[in-house]
Amino acid sequence: MFGLEALDLARIQFAFTISFHIIFPAITIGLASYLAVLEGLWLRSGETVYRDLYHFWAKIFAVNFGMGVVSGLVMAYQFGTNWSAFSDFAGAVTGPLLTYEVLTAFFLEAGFLGVMLFGWNRVGPGLHFFSTLMVAIGTLISTFWILASNSWMHTPQGFEIVDGRVIPVDWFAVVFNPSFPYRLAHMATAAFLATAFFVGASAAWHLLRGRDNPAIRKMLSMAVWMALIVAPVQAFIGDLHGLNTLKYQPAKIAAMEGHWDNSSGEPTPLILFGWPDMEREETRFKLEIPALGSLILTHSLDKQVPALKEFAPEDRPNSTIVFWTFRVMVAMGLLMILVGLWGTWLRYRGRLFASRPFLHLAVWMGPSGILAILAGWYTTEIGRQPWIVQGLMRTADASSGHSFAQMSLTLALFVVVYFALFGAGIGYMLRLVRKGPRIDEGQEVTQGGPGQPRTPSRPLSAAQEDFDDTETDLPGGRA
Repeated sequence: MFGLEALDLARIQFAFTISFHIIFPAITIGLASYLAVLEGLWLRSGETVYRDLYHFWAKIFAVNFGMGVVSGLVMAYQFGTNWSAFSDFAGAVTGPLLTYEVLTAFFLEAGFLGVMLFGWNRVGPGLHFFSTLMVAIGTLISTFWILASNSWMHTPQGFEIVDGRVIPVDWFAVVFNPSFPYRLAHMATAAFLATAFFVGASAAWHLLRGRDNPAIRKMLSMAVWMALIVAPVQAFIGDLHGLNTLKYQPAKIAAMEGHWDNSSGEPTPLILFGWPDMEREETRFKLEIPALGSLILTHSLDKQVPALKEFAPEDRPNSTIVFWTFRVMVAMGLLMILVGLWGTWLRYRGRLFASRPFLHLAVWMGPSGILAILAGWYTTEIGRQPWIVQGLMRTADASSGHSFAQMSLTLALFVVVYFALFGAGIGYMLRLVRKGPRIDEGQEVTQGGPGQPRTPSRPLSAAQEDFDDTETDLPGGRA
């Protein structure tokens, strides 16, 4: 069907499941650190607006965390079910790294999550803040190990191949492989930005509907500060990451740039737009700027960027896809910088919370961080093809060899279940956002018992909320 084979369906299935999964850890990483900042500011200043925001976003964090755990379990199982040859070949490296993630990050998060979600009136403020910090640190440690494992697949080192299997000989070299520091910084920063624009869009949405209170204003203000400071930092990290990729994965850079031929001897142009044609071996309909590609990628005007024709056809990534996913990511990053600059100018003019054009842009930019993460992830992973472990194992040799019918059935089941389950979860999370923070979020809660609300017994019950007045609390009735 559509010229696809069982291997193609296995790749599509993995891409589909990871596209859902990566949304939740990214927001979890950002929200955990955001909650730690909010609680720290509340303890330091005593301003109740930070406490109110903490209670509001803690509910959304609980839902997001639960969906991240569920979707992550599926990812782990797929290594054994669909990619058993890869697990057999590289499991001695990837298996321990994922185990370290569980033993350090997941246990740390699980150990303090209950205190963070349900201990506000049950433990002292110092212990509760410590619990929030531990959860936030746990999410970053998780990022560390996951990125170490994935980065090793891009730039493997610290190993020997014995009897057709990878055997680690230097764990420091395995973990701190050449691409790891850049990819870790790039992903963690992307998670912070994605969360900032999610928070900012939530605030802008309420302001556009006339719901203006100190908590809403603080949300937008903090988001704009993040955009102003962190978005340019992310661009700098991306530049360093690109130079590292040029050194270790030049075919990926050539595919990202849609650059085919260096026979002219001239500096490499930057192709802004075009359509890389893999069969004709050229980028059609291209709009380019002479020599700018060399300046950006080599920081010189006389060096050339590697061209796709320098690699055998079977070793070339799919430039048609990678070319455009990379540009989507860059476009989102540039828009983030624009939002930060515009918001700062409006803040200086005293119109940050009243400029409707800016607020509309902030709402539309709400999913921009997630779109940038997905586009960047597709660029990274598709750009590594045809290798599953760069230079060591091809993706075609890594699958379990299931039939086309089996892969079709499981892919269809994944699509149905994921859209039903996670669609409902995302919808519920957005309903919480639509409810918005209230000035009484931090009020004392009862301990349970006869005639009183009972203590929640499940993590997601931390997000329990009454939506009966979602619409009527806004000026003018329904939104």
